[in-house]
Amino acid sequence: MRLLNYLRIKRRLIFAVSDALLIALSAVLAFWLRFDGKIPSEYAVTFWVYIAISILLNLFFIAQSRLYGFTWAFVGLQDLARLVRVLTYATASLAVIIFLDSGVTNFFIGFPRSVIFISYFLNLILIGSLRISKRLWDEMHHASTVNLIDSNTIIIGAGNEGEKIIRTLRGESNSRYHIVGILDDNRNKKNTLLHGIPVLGNIESLEMLKDELKIKNVIIALPTKEGDVTKKAIRIARAAGIQNIKIIPPFSDLLEKRIAFETLKDITIEDLLGREPAKIETEAIETFLKNKIILVTGAAGSIGSEISRQVIRFHPRKLVILDFNESGIYDLEKELHMLSAEQPVVAVVANVTDQQKIEKIFEATKPEVVFHAAAYKHVPLMEDFPEEAVRNNIFGTQTVAEAAKKYGVQKFVLISTDKAVRPISFMGKTKRAAEMIIKTLDASGGNTRFVAVRFGNVLASRGSVVPLFQEQIKRRAAVTITHPEMTRYFMTIPEAALLVTEAGAIGQGGEIFILDMGEPVKIMDLAHELIHLSGLEPDKDIPIVFTGVRPGEKIIEEILTAEEGGSATKWEKIFVSKTVDFTELNKLKSGLHNLEQHLISGKDLKKTLDEFINEKPAEENSGTLI
Repeated sequence: MRLLNYLRIKRRLIFAVSDALLIALSAVLAFWLRFDGKIPSEYAVTFWVYIAISILLNLFFIAQSRLYGFTWAFVGLQDLARLVRVLTYATASLAVIIFLDSGVTNFFIGFPRSVIFISYFLNLILIGSLRISKRLWDEMHHASTVNLIDSNTIIIGAGNEGEKIIRTLRGESNSRYHIVGILDDNRNKKNTLLHGIPVLGNIESLEMLKDELKIKNVIIALPTKEGDVTKKAIRIARAAGIQNIKIIPPFSDLLEKRIAFETLKDITIEDLLGREPAKIETEAIETFLKNKIILVTGAAGSIGSEISRQVIRFHPRKLVILDFNESGIYDLEKELHMLSAEQPVVAVVANVTDQQKIEKIFEATKPEVVFHAAAYKHVPLMEDFPEEAVRNNIFGTQTVAEAAKKYGVQKFVLISTDKAVRPISFMGKTKRAAEMIIKTLDASGGNTRFVAVRFGNVLASRGSVVPLFQEQIKRRAAVTITHPEMTRYFMTIPEAALLVTEAGAIGQGGEIFILDMGEPVKIMDLAHELIHLSGLEPDKDIPIVFTGVRPGEKIIEEILTAEEGGSATKWEKIFVSKTVDFTELNKLKSGLHNLEQHLISGKDLKKTLDEFINEKPAEENSGTLI
């Protein structure tokens, strides 16, 4: 530490001495320019006093603005703008001193004012050049030493993202990328320069330019919301035979680090969704979670574990993670301790259907907020074991929700699913019943506010088609799709979990919130993209096989029905159902008791469940989409 401080002080001292010499040189040159290469004898004394005052004032203002703490290799326009402002202040102060002195001591009387302005501009040139010299040298040295054949790179995107990555990568002394041009579909940008790099044309020009410029790399620097353009760029690059295609991460991932070679990443399926990241109101979430005891059920699952990771960021007083998967909950506890060692995390192994144990857990931990993510969600499997779906998804939700009400939980958030909309599967029907339970409990009064959050598939979650496809591709096995028109909504796990916490924060009780899932994605297109991302060709390297729609599956999933209706909230990507889908508490309990009896007997379970949720037999349909 002492050595670093010494080196830092030494560097600043060297720059201060260099600036002093350059300021003195500016003054000498200003006199020479003003008086044709000589300094008149009548200014022999005032000349040296002028230099001394100029050095003191300029160094004082530069030091006050902390311009000696800059990073030499990464000087930017903001640093140079600050330098101009500081030198202007110093010159103005010097002019005022000379003007005022002319009427006091008469020492500077008759001093040529043009010298002040000439030396000011020379200071700007010389001191500014000193600061950008390292960056200029690095760029010239990089351009002369880079292997042009192996590193010729095209940037796709001449917007803010493209500007940032060009600016940074050109300053990398060991960068493997030699940027030879930019492509952008905006016609107005063609033939313009961005940091000296020409915009050569639109994205379609890539195939023509590939051989001419010997392009080996493509870096896609487009906003996340331009998913269609990203797909187009990838398709064209692949068609041109370019193997090394990189993409910049979302800039939200780069808040604490600048773009560099290490931060560029290979394209993933998430990059092709074209979803613009939601603007999350973290202040509302922090108010909701900070210094509170939070319980997450189903915490070992994909959504439950990500909710736990998000919650720990907002400094709860205690986080209780509950699941019957003891290995999963053990691993999550260790991970959360690594994420935030100071945050208390309590791991609990329990089944949400065990009423006695759940009540003991609530009594012992006294949670203030509950995220109920525990549920069986595999549609075809639950068709084979409907009693397990009913037991876990309905009676498990009832057990946890009633315990929350009994022990004074402030907010209960149910994680629901798009399969609860006009459900045809046991899994969807049981989640619809779970929504009815929490709405009825909320309407029955009390201090606990109950809300539900409904969304579709999340990428890479357990049961998602993405891990299945990836495993099939890895084994070079056929990719299996149930139907060529099968369509689903997708979002990433972190975005889903964060939106769930935000919906929980804004809920007043009784709402069913619906997350905006963006545009639906055909599973066929998803399979094609995953095969392409593996460097293979669909139906050539990897066959695609249609296996037929499975029991309980819809071809097209829905988020909201026309009957329910939906309205936007002031929170981005969060909608709310307009309907009030609940029944009287006594009627609910009677219906649950009847369902429990049929669960025990194993007879007429489907009919009883349909009667409970007041659902008529449904067929596959498309419904109204948000």
